[in-house]
Amino acid sequence: MEDAGEKKKEIIGEVEAVLDALPPEEKSRKQKTIEERLFGFANFMEAKVVLLYLAKQGEVETLDIIKRALEGGKMVVLPVFNRESSKTTLYKVENSPEDLIDGPDGCLTPDPSRCKTVPINHIDIAIVPGQAFDEKGGRIGIGDKFYDKFVQKLPITTRKVAIAFEEQVISQVPTDSRNKHIDIIVTDSRTIYKI
Repeated sequence: MEDAGEKKKEIIGEVEAVLDALPPEEKSRKQKTIEERLFGFANFMEAKVVLLYLAKQGEVETLDIIKRALEGGKMVVLPVFNRESSKTTLYKVENSPEDLIDGPDGCLTPDPSRCKTVPINHIDIAIVPGQAFDEKGGRIGIGDKFYDKFVQKLPITTRKVAIAFEEQVISQVPTDSRNKHIDIIVTDSRTIYKI
């Protein structure tokens, strides 16, 4: 029997290959369509406090989404995961990119000297990243399990939503009891409600 971790790595490799094969103009068009579908999504439109993320390799880019949400009057919150303490701190970002700095892993992160912390129970909708998803809400992240642990702590009333390229939706994600499912996936061609 194949190890679930190895299967997830294999799936990520397959999805990355498909996304890498997309012509840049098509990928850009799909990215813009995802953004438009998210901003037209009722749960997102109604939310006042939105948890977003700063994209890593293989995830839908969010910088334009963050800027647009801020311009639309939403409170934008970004998580910072501390590997040593396994603690998650949520920061309110008011000015993108001015409130962002280079983090220890070379990715952008909220600047703690400019951004205020926000309690987790204030989040109306959480936009959760991932590299692959299935229609039942299964998700494969980058492998550090921060989001699996974090999603468990979100209030039950917080909508957990993924944004993804349609190519990232596969037939089945290998999961175990530690994996937490998301509620909805917004892709460039459809909105998938967990069944």
